Amino acid sequence: MAESFIFVVPFLKTQRKYRVMKRILFLGVWMLLLAGAVVAQTREVTLKFVETSDIHGNYFPYNFIQKREWGGSLARVYSLVEKERERYGDNLILIDNGDILQGQPTAYYYNFIDTVSPHLCAEILNYMRYDAAVLGNHDIETGLSVYKRWMGDCNFPVLGANISYRDIGENFALPYIILEREGVKIAILGMITPAIPVWLSENLWQGLYFEDMEKAAAKWMEVIREKEQPDVVVGSFHAGVEPVVLGGHYRDNASLEVATRVPGFDIVMTGHDHRRLCEKIVNVRGDSVLVINPANNGVVVGDIEVKLTLTDGRVTAKSVEGKLTPVADYGVSEAFMERFGREYATVKEFFSRKIGSFTETVTTRPAYFGPSAFIDFIHTIQLDLSGADISFAAPLSFNATIEKGDITVSDMFNLYRYENMLYVMNLSGREVRGFLEESYANWTNRMRSEGDHILLLKERREEGDGERATFRYPSYNFDSAAGIIYTVDVTKPAGEKITILSMADGSPFSPDRVYKVALNSYRGNGGGDLLTKGAGIPQEELTSRIVYSSDKDLRYYMMSYIEEKGTLDPQPLNQWKFIPEEWVEKASRRDYIYLFGEE
Repeated sequence: MAESFIFVVPFLKTQRKYRVMKRILFLGVWMLLLAGAVVAQTREVTLKFVETSDIHGNYFPYNFIQKREWGGSLARVYSLVEKERERYGDNLILIDNGDILQGQPTAYYYNFIDTVSPHLCAEILNYMRYDAAVLGNHDIETGLSVYKRWMGDCNFPVLGANISYRDIGENFALPYIILEREGVKIAILGMITPAIPVWLSENLWQGLYFEDMEKAAAKWMEVIREKEQPDVVVGSFHAGVEPVVLGGHYRDNASLEVATRVPGFDIVMTGHDHRRLCEKIVNVRGDSVLVINPANNGVVVGDIEVKLTLTDGRVTAKSVEGKLTPVADYGVSEAFMERFGREYATVKEFFSRKIGSFTETVTTRPAYFGPSAFIDFIHTIQLDLSGADISFAAPLSFNATIEKGDITVSDMFNLYRYENMLYVMNLSGREVRGFLEESYANWTNRMRSEGDHILLLKERREEGDGERATFRYPSYNFDSAAGIIYTVDVTKPAGEKITILSMADGSPFSPDRVYKVALNSYRGNGGGDLLTKGAGIPQEELTSRIVYSSDKDLRYYMMSYIEEKGTLDPQPLNQWKFIPEEWVEKASRRDYIYLFGEE
């Protein structure tokens, strides 16, 4: 027994030792393999996002309105994009943030003149290889048939998470898209300001409903997180960052609120307000969100780089950095201009066509200080076309001039900037006065001495250009009236400035009588709050006050009017004035220099 025992024990020890060594060797090999696998599964991915916004028809480096070469444009953006694609390849993601179908005559031509060819804007964006776009309010302004045609011509999705068909509740456009680059999942959610009904005639968006941005973002973010589980979430919002309630119902410019209150976004691209912005904010969960806005005309782009570390296919680290990059240094793309040279020549020829002539130069500058030939020409046309008793109109461009001599089609975009329809509405005399009180309250300062400003101004300083002033409120809401004789006392407080003396023909003006008033569709739908806040008409009642709406935009009728008359001699109607005149004359001269830098 003992001998047997002595023999077995060494054998068992040897076997155990062999098995232990075998296990150690196997474990070592396995750990080496595992270490190799871990190294192989840890990698870096870099994404580049480029945002354009509020291009406003500036596809070419030529201003068809001012008839001169100029900066910005998609032709220059394309040069930047092509250069960046050399570095990032397909990891460059190109997004347009809305308001691309309105502004320059280039867009107008393919919106309303050539409606058979593929839309030039879609052709350009396809050529540039855009990944996504969103609708802007001025895209909606072109009319349902125009933007639906454009969307159909685009080879990429046009997003609108808060736009639905009112009766059936279905989305009008895709709410979001998912892109994948090198295993990284990217969600892009697109939205538009919901304030469309305040500005635009319902026939332009018939049957559509525009949901509050924050509500829509919260709803779709939940879907995106649960269904898609993306690694990067981008919001592309055609809305600015200073929220305001319009028409009592619609929250405009809510982008910053959404970025702050709806967790999940890494990047929020904004637009609409034409204000450059690039900053990081902290949302309600303490996460950083980059908010960026390249303003308008394609002068700069939103330029964002996202670096991600992936381990075992999961994002373990992420950094987001943004900047606003000017396109000027990249030059105009020769390939772009060659590809779209025929369309460029077609548009230039059409808008160079003479439609009449002016015997005098007209400019918006005098319009801020009293009656002007520029605004009163619009009043005259609105009254002649509509047969209304009274006309309301404002300078739609801050500093526009039409030189005397031949008037071309392109000059009409200087005269009248937007595709507004002509409305005639029923307003009482009391409502007419309230409307004007609101307009001049936003327009004029209350002068307490002859040394005060006559205009309500805020100062700004522009590097290299000295000190200039700008208006506290937008000048496209500075409506004056024609058809009535009235004064504006700039020494009186807001709400007490207007005295209406009579109708223009000398007949009495009555606060209780109902008048037919001609005005554009932006104003008639509540834009600027002159009808709602000033005249005191509830937003929901405005539609019932409309007794006439044109089927074409005002610019079309103005062109027809000029062609019919041939030669026109635009002069101020002189149906209103600022008082007291001895103060007004000196203050106007000072503020003119303050605004424009010259006498």
